Amino acid sequence: MNNDDQTLPVAVVVGVGPGNGQALGARFAREGYSVALLARNREKLLGIAQDMPHAHAYSCDVADPVSVRETFEAIRQELGDVDVLLYNAGSGVFADFDEITPEQFESSWRVNAMGAFLCAKQVVPGMERRGGGSIIFTGATASLRGNVKTAAFAPAKAAQRSLAESMARLLWPKGIHVALMIVDGMVEKPGIDKFMKGRPVEALIDPAALADTAFQLCAQSRRGWSFQVEVRPALENW
Repeated sequence: MNNDDQTLPVAVVVGVGPGNGQALGARFAREGYSVALLARNREKLLGIAQDMPHAHAYSCDVADPVSVRETFEAIRQELGDVDVLLYNAGSGVFADFDEITPEQFESSWRVNAMGAFLCAKQVVPGMERRGGGSIIFTGATASLRGNVKTAAFAPAKAAQRSLAESMARLLWPKGIHVALMIVDGMVEKPGIDKFMKGRPVEALIDPAALADTAFQLCAQSRRGWSFQVEVRPALENW
């Protein structure tokens, strides 16, 4: 742990792996933040963290209230109060209503909605004391509509969106910017080639571009805040 890290603003990225999570961490690290990278498997995070300045890996199960509380307590002790929360954790079981089990339905809700609630609960008090901060949720097309194979995923992402909107209406007047990024399209990451079916790489979302959008949200003037933005490649059929 570098002592200088305790003097930097703190960004927490929840749900880090190759793709969006890694890109979000890299973007905020490049802007001078001390970055806490969270995922269930800390060992897998270490390789990602070592390539970022002022990055720190933490094991966290967002579906477990005790794990979330202990992780954020460690972040506050080691890095300081959180300035930016980027909630990127997502779990999707893609099946229709006939196929989905109660356990799968609950698991999707716990990661996408309950986890978002638990993590936000950990950072909002500090942001309220300081009179500012940003909370950005990574949503999906399923945040806005259900489809045949999203019988568990869409209700969970819709709950997350409603939570974000409720928080925004309460917290914006307190100087805390709550926003939702609707990710509409496939994201470029290892293993995505098998889903491309001959489509060009330009049909994929660039994680670095998505991270740029997240940073821009955090940099917006309080007199021109956005709540919901959509991120998709130009070649997406929408």
